[in-house]
Amino acid sequence: MVGYNPLAERGEGSPSPVEVAVAGSLSGLLTRVLINPLDVIKIRFQLQIEKLSLFEPGAKYHGILQATNTIFREEGLQAFWKGHIPAQLLSISYGAVQFVSFEFLTKLVHNAMLYDSRIPIAHFVCGGLAACSATVTVQPLDTLRTRFVAQGEPKIYRSLWHAIVTMYRKEGPLSFYRGLTPTLVAVFPYAGFQFAFYNIFQHISEWAVPSREAWMVNVENLMCGSCAGVISKTLTYPFDLLKKRLQVEGFEQARMAFGQVQTYNGFLDCAYQVARTEGLRGLFKGLSPSMLKAAVSTGFTFFWYELFCNIFRNHKEHLEYQRHFRHTTPSQ
Repeated sequence: MVGYNPLAERGEGSPSPVEVAVAGSLSGLLTRVLINPLDVIKIRFQLQIEKLSLFEPGAKYHGILQATNTIFREEGLQAFWKGHIPAQLLSISYGAVQFVSFEFLTKLVHNAMLYDSRIPIAHFVCGGLAACSATVTVQPLDTLRTRFVAQGEPKIYRSLWHAIVTMYRKEGPLSFYRGLTPTLVAVFPYAGFQFAFYNIFQHISEWAVPSREAWMVNVENLMCGSCAGVISKTLTYPFDLLKKRLQVEGFEQARMAFGQVQTYNGFLDCAYQVARTEGLRGLFKGLSPSMLKAAVSTGFTFFWYELFCNIFRNHKEHLEYQRHFRHTTPSQ
């Protein structure tokens, strides 16, 4: 179902661009509710200069369980949904733009280039380009979400609107696009690998179990997406960490409660300083919660998207059957 399918044009039913956008938005919304706590922990790990170790005297966070307990004790349960409003706006917008772009690009590849768009390499390229278009669209929301998650107590930003006004006045409009370079560098292979590996695992599952019931297909979509998410995140993780470090530039005052703060002079300087002061392992800080988040996030994103597309397709088929039944039934 994910990506253009020429068979759907010949009677199997194909979702319209509006239905694709709605399915993508709903998948993003529902998935975000589930993964936001993991995202908070991941971002806290990424922004910590000190090593994530129990033996590091200045380290605030040591591991997932310790970080969860610390955040809950110091900031309350609501802290795990810090930045949830901009994160939801991000997820809804990102899901719509990404899937609409992906369906359009795979159809373009199939029709304009006479190339089978249902193979992994086509899904890699189209998935990467679709994610880049979605990233440029939602980058300001991603920066706002990161700022909300990153701030401690007392809060610098009282509300979403206050954050927007403060950032614009003090740092200028380009502050909303901080970290865009590493984001685009990372998002193309990350999303490309997601779609490509999802495609590969789908083919494997279809080959292994050719005759499947509907509930089995839904479970397979979830598992294929989870595996694709873990592999993709591991391969591209350092770029995500550098993006988060750059997004909180100029925000040092709110970071004092979490340990050391560091300033960077662009993407390459950020990569150099992290590697020099924190070692190569520093580029993978927060990988464990990030992998867990990627498994849940990618799995449920594809699961919800496929589910809603099937619902829309079944609804259209039902309406078409009713129209056909009315036309063919003789009047009494």
